[in-house]
Amino acid sequence: MAAQWGMTILTIIMGIPMDEARLTLQQWLSPSFPVSAFAYSHGLEWAISEGIVTDAAALQDWLTTVLRDGSGRVDGALMAAAARGEDLETLSALAEALASSSERWAETRDQGAAFIATTNALYDDDLSPMPYPVAFGARAGQLGVPVPEIVALYLQAFASNLISAAVRFMPLGQTEGQKVSAALHPLLAEIGAEVAETPLDQIASGAVMSDFAAMAHETMDVRIFRS
Repeated sequence: MAAQWGMTILTIIMGIPMDEARLTLQQWLSPSFPVSAFAYSHGLEWAISEGIVTDAAALQDWLTTVLRDGSGRVDGALMAAAARGEDLETLSALAEALASSSERWAETRDQGAAFIATTNALYDDDLSPMPYPVAFGARAGQLGVPVPEIVALYLQAFASNLISAAVRFMPLGQTEGQKVSAALHPLLAEIGAEVAETPLDQIASGAVMSDFAAMAHETMDVRIFRS
């Protein structure tokens, strides 16, 4: 699968100055990039509605667990593997197997398809749809930016989207939300460094409550978010 797009994308973005490569990453991770990230809460909506996440401290604890032990680490490891040039079909199948609920799978599948559709249009390419972290890693790996940095920036965007969801859904001010975001920076850098070379057979999730929240969200009678 990688061969079908490698030369096309390489001729477009390899060799550009590093500052422009980082700007490209920021563009892809921007809320304006059409992957509909704003529509997903990753199970957080259920946790808030059940009184599990009630304030900034609880939100930070929830996100720390998701990032350090749950789907955040999983996505980071999958992305790093794609950026290193691992087989994309194998990674896509692994991403599906590791999705803890139908909504989680729909989230990563649909965002990945949207990301690929837009970047295909930007770079006149024909890369096939794949889960979001795999798709992002496959593209970002061609930019020359260090893999730990790519992972950290991706996870920062992931956490920022969940913080934005919390600000919209619970009594949490924007300044409080930004304090939570800033407090996560050391963890994001740490995870980026840790998963950069994680073997595929060591990718796993241990955030049980987060996984349960994603499953329980599917049964909510009234919900704002798609996951």
